[in-house]
Amino acid sequence: MIYFFYMLAGFLSGIFGGLGMGGGTLLIPILTIFLGFDQKLSQGLNLLSFLVMAIFSIYIHYRNGYIVTKNLFWIIFFGVIFSVLGAVLMSFLPSKILKMIFGGFLCCLAVVEFIKVFKK
Repeated sequence: MIYFFYMLAGFLSGIFGGLGMGGGTLLIPILTIFLGFDQKLSQGLNLLSFLVMAIFSIYIHYRNGYIVTKNLFWIIFFGVIFSVLGAVLMSFLPSKILKMIFGGFLCCLAVVEFIKVFKK
């Protein structure tokens, strides 16, 4: 039965990641809430799975002309810097705080998307 939930987590995060919406938005809650993983472990597994999924998604999106390479260097440059800073900060924070931050992020994301729907 546990393998079904692993498959479901991989399936959902893969679909959402492939759509460019961020598979971790689903993978992390599935791992923490339904499978009882620690928040830090869930985030680490999400990053590892993201690397593999991103390679295939980038290839397909690039082949279809959906990736513009102008200013890509600066996005990658600052992304790497702040990823390192975020990883260092995460190593000092307890899982409970990380869970609250991630939950707050998801709530903000939901509110923003809800407002977008009613603006149209």
